[in-house]
Amino acid sequence: MASILDEYEDSLHRSAAVQQSRAAVGIPHSGYVNARLEKETPIFNKQRIDFAPPEKINSLVVSSNQLCMSLGKDTLLRIDLGKPDEPNQVELGRKDEARVYKMFLDHTGSHLLIALNTGECLYLNRSVQKARTLSRWKGHLIESVGWNKFLGTETNTGPILVGTAQGQIYEAEISVSEGSLFSTNPDQYFRQVYTLEEESGPAPVCCLEIERGVEGKFFIIATTRKRLFQFVGKVPEGTEQQGFSSIFALHADHLPSFREFPASFGFSEIAFYTPKLRSNPRSFAWMMGNGVLYGNLDYSRPDSILSDERVWVYPSDIDITVNKPISIVLTQFHFLLLLPDRVKAVCTLNEQVVFQDLFLEKFGTLTRMIKDPTVQQIWIHTEKVVFRYHVQRESRDVWKMYMNMNKFDLAKEYCKDRPECLDIVLAKEAEHCFQNKRYLDSAKCYALTQNYFEEIALKFIEAKQEEALMEFLIKKLSSLKPSEKTQTTLLTTWLTELYLNWLGILEGDPSQRNLYLDTREKFRTFLSSPKNKDCLFNNRASIYELLASHGDTEHMVYFAVIMQDYERVVAHHCQHDEYDEALNVLSRHRDEKLFYKFSPVLIQHIPKKVVDAWISMGSRLDARNLIPALVNYSQSASTQQINEAIRYMEFCVYQLEETQQAIHNYLLSLYALCRPDSLLSYLEQAGTNPNRIHYDLKYALRLCAEHGHHHACVHIYKVMELYEEAVDLALQVDVDLAKSCADLPEDDEELRKKLWLKIARHVVQEEKDVKKAMACLSSCALLKIEDVLPFFPDFVTIDHFKEAICNSLEDYNKHIEELKREMEEATQSAKRIREDIQEMRNKYGSVEPQEKCAACDFPLLNRPFYLFLCGHMFHYDCLLQAVFPNLPAYKQAKLEDLQKKLAATSQPSKGHHRPKDADTASLGKGQQSREQIKADIDDTVAAECVYCGELMIRSIDKPFIDPQKYEEEMQSWL
Repeated sequence: MASILDEYEDSLHRSAAVQQSRAAVGIPHSGYVNARLEKETPIFNKQRIDFAPPEKINSLVVSSNQLCMSLGKDTLLRIDLGKPDEPNQVELGRKDEARVYKMFLDHTGSHLLIALNTGECLYLNRSVQKARTLSRWKGHLIESVGWNKFLGTETNTGPILVGTAQGQIYEAEISVSEGSLFSTNPDQYFRQVYTLEEESGPAPVCCLEIERGVEGKFFIIATTRKRLFQFVGKVPEGTEQQGFSSIFALHADHLPSFREFPASFGFSEIAFYTPKLRSNPRSFAWMMGNGVLYGNLDYSRPDSILSDERVWVYPSDIDITVNKPISIVLTQFHFLLLLPDRVKAVCTLNEQVVFQDLFLEKFGTLTRMIKDPTVQQIWIHTEKVVFRYHVQRESRDVWKMYMNMNKFDLAKEYCKDRPECLDIVLAKEAEHCFQNKRYLDSAKCYALTQNYFEEIALKFIEAKQEEALMEFLIKKLSSLKPSEKTQTTLLTTWLTELYLNWLGILEGDPSQRNLYLDTREKFRTFLSSPKNKDCLFNNRASIYELLASHGDTEHMVYFAVIMQDYERVVAHHCQHDEYDEALNVLSRHRDEKLFYKFSPVLIQHIPKKVVDAWISMGSRLDARNLIPALVNYSQSASTQQINEAIRYMEFCVYQLEETQQAIHNYLLSLYALCRPDSLLSYLEQAGTNPNRIHYDLKYALRLCAEHGHHHACVHIYKVMELYEEAVDLALQVDVDLAKSCADLPEDDEELRKKLWLKIARHVVQEEKDVKKAMACLSSCALLKIEDVLPFFPDFVTIDHFKEAICNSLEDYNKHIEELKREMEEATQSAKRIREDIQEMRNKYGSVEPQEKCAACDFPLLNRPFYLFLCGHMFHYDCLLQAVFPNLPAYKQAKLEDLQKKLAATSQPSKGHHRPKDADTASLGKGQQSREQIKADIDDTVAAECVYCGELMIRSIDKPFIDPQKYEEEMQSWL
């Protein structure tokens, strides 16, 4: 096996050379082919809106699919983008020269604030048609609004923040009453909470954003031209409706934390990216004079939620004095800058400009860019045209950027549904780990790629990283398909060899004990893995050879157990004299074949435990297959050890109720050899019915005779009904035993008498005991004194059996008297019978003319008939038809024969004319024969009434309908 693996490593070197030559001619290493079948659409897809405004567009806002547009001086156009064909036009009704300065739409698309350049502010709710003036807001030029996304509803804004051009931050609330009618003051309150300043004094509040963190903590972000402020504080639970004054109060005596940049182009703008509706923003981008500050938002930080901050400096083609940026929006991986004549998209991962869209001069100067956070659409407008950008599959190339930044986990996350890209990322990560000597991580990544197996394997072999090679092989093995059987077999065998080598190295180093135990556990997990089970089982011979070549008996046993090769396990224990362990394996897995195979060895060393194990197996073991083990064991063991064999045989006979003859014969032989006291009780318990006895009678007789167990032989003779042999043998042992044998043939008096005569002869001639001989006469009624007398010698006097002779004579006299009495009784019975016969001859019955046959219900006197004493009357043919089917077969045949003879006698002869005397003689002879035939028919047919006799009783269990005609009868009823 080792040589096979060496040859495989050589083949790896040859295969790697082939792969290098393939790479040299441009064949990719990956198993995937990068081919794009169709042109991929851009990430930012521009669409011009088919809309020609009647007046120039001053301002445009959009949120929650609600678009609001200010046209000219006094017109407001509202469009539900779900129903774009139903626009709603609202006239502001202003007669002065005021114009719309800015508009602000909340996150629900319900509340619209319209800031005028005269310092006034109008409010318009989505459900009404008339804009109302917010009187408390008068005199403030509104630059920004921070909407309350947590308490705001369609009729109430909740506490909001308002930033002015003078640097003040006000807290306000707007509410709409029931029925969509405004109350006297829709603006509930309007109070100043803070003033933002720069070095030169108060500065316009360009942007406001309110976010809520965990545990009631709120973050308020406010920007000026050069500064970004953060206000952090907690609002007690249940007091959110009271507003944010408490947060700003914390910074009354000192400035909040802020970021400042030196350059300024007169304003700034901040954008946020929110991944899901009603969730917190995840990242930000702040457009200011020096460039774009962007990063992530971390709500777990105590003082500032800005994290991972970076600054994208404006490139040379952006001059803040000539073509300064106008607006900014943020998507998941890009921020878009609106310039007077174009749009630039910059990737936040690598700060590269990935998209630039130039607008034609005919459209005019670009005015503003905004994003609808709910549908992730970007809107751009000039004074004459509106454009919309759809963001499509923004993350398509993100994986490549993360990969180049060595952020492989993120790269894999963004290409998990693109296997060809994922393979490239994994290969790059594997190579990165390998170069940084993180070989195990490299192996895990390589195993998931489509790179050439041989090249990777050689890479680890040349680096002498066996552990990493093993990890690579394990991962590769887990990724193989069930159909790849050859590869699975090769990897499994190679891994086994590597594990055994590694274990051999670690086992000899005491300082690596923990690593050895950990590696051993991994190896065992590998061997017991369900995924590898089939492969290991099919190639178990090779695995056994590998284990044997390394001398690793411990894992050989472990592997055999996993493969359920318990035969090998038990054999191993037996070879090392570990008999208890071998028996434990047998008892644990309860394999009958293994018990049969190893019991002859085990019983020689641990007989009691083996028998206990047999008994615990119960009926699962066939005791006949264990008899050879017991025979070998009993021939070389002592009586005490033979008792274990008897114990198991008794368990089979008495507990399992085994009926196999071999088992009973073997138990009988053990009894005859070592336990003669139990022999007779066993035979008696088995009974005397030969059909219910499970041992071989002839074998038992021979066995008992060989060992001189005469009582047992007598019992067997009795069972075999060889009573003469039983009595002959019993007389050699005990006369009483012989007497019990002599009475057994109850149905054969002649044999009983013969047996008792044997006993009497033995008593008289062998024991010469006259009294005992007389006792035999009293024990058997069949013996008479005259039967016994010939056995006595001639010189015996009559005095010894005078009484017996007298008793015999008295019995004869009694018998004669009984015979006389029986003869007189017989004479009287014959006389009464003759009288009854004479009386019956004179008995008659009368039949009325209207009487009918009991069977056919037709008049009786029309045809020959029978009259019974019970009163029933039948036509001859009706009675014959009723009686014939119920007669036995032989009587049916006899009746048919008589009918044929009767028919023959009734036909005249067709021969030549005979003399009259001859005819007369023939007629007389024929008439006598005919009368006799009719009498015989009457005796058969009219022996008894068919309704009152035994015939009716015998037919009680017969069905009314013949089973053969049942179907026909049933069909006739349908």
